Amino acid sequence: MTDILLHTLTDSLEDSIKLLPFLFLTYLLMEALEHHTGDKLQQRIRTAGTFGPIWGGLLGIMPQCGFSAAASSLYAGRVITVGTLLAIYLSTSDEMLPILISQAVPVISIIKILAVKVLIAIVSGLLVEVVYVKALKRQEKTMDIHVVCEEEHCHCEDGIFVSALKHTLKIFFYILLISFVLNGIIEMIGEDALAGLFSTMPIIGEIIAALVGLVPNCASSVIITELYLDGIISAGAMMSGLLVNAGVGLLVLLRLNRDGKQNAGIIATLYGLGVFWGVIIEALGIVF
Repeated sequence: MTDILLHTLTDSLEDSIKLLPFLFLTYLLMEALEHHTGDKLQQRIRTAGTFGPIWGGLLGIMPQCGFSAAASSLYAGRVITVGTLLAIYLSTSDEMLPILISQAVPVISIIKILAVKVLIAIVSGLLVEVVYVKALKRQEKTMDIHVVCEEEHCHCEDGIFVSALKHTLKIFFYILLISFVLNGIIEMIGEDALAGLFSTMPIIGEIIAALVGLVPNCASSVIITELYLDGIISAGAMMSGLLVNAGVGLLVLLRLNRDGKQNAGIIATLYGLGVFWGVIIEALGIVF
């Protein structure tokens, strides 16, 4: 039991420490925007948000857990729109790319997987923007980066650097705690038992894979990728799981965004899109 706890703690520390540079740079940027930008620049950022899903889909493909966490922080301050946030969540790859490379997967297959994720992320993000603004007649709140500071109950008068450091450390310890619990559960259940959850029945594989992908930890992307490479799950199930796998970004969203209903809607939309696209990929017989 002691060995399991030590191993879990080590993995959790490694996963969480990887996020520190992303978190600090994000909060540093947000503090700079809050202290030095005027209304005119803020309005430009908000206007550009309409096309944000395109940039979100392209930049989100970077194989780092921290990018989704950074996006969640930016969304909490309404620097980016909900469509951009979802595009980043859908595009982000976490540990998928390193696993594919380490397993000597053909370069063309890797490019196909990345390209499909980016395309799905951009299309989905743009559609969400249209539905959110046009169909539901809703508008994003005015950019308010200070909301992150208020949520963390810190003293932003300490200066940009110190305030950003305080935000980073608070979120870091929050993520570390949750990651420790999740890694412990995965350690006790085991990857073989997790593989047994998947089924060859139509749609069920995508539904279960997406549920596993929702686990807010980089380990889930590793498990899903390895299960696919081992031939345990199909391409559609693999894509469903990886599309919804936003890493710890979901934890940061729940921690910083005050609107609980909105958070639930974002997660539900992310899950629905992941399952939908996975089923489409499976139905079309797409292989990588």
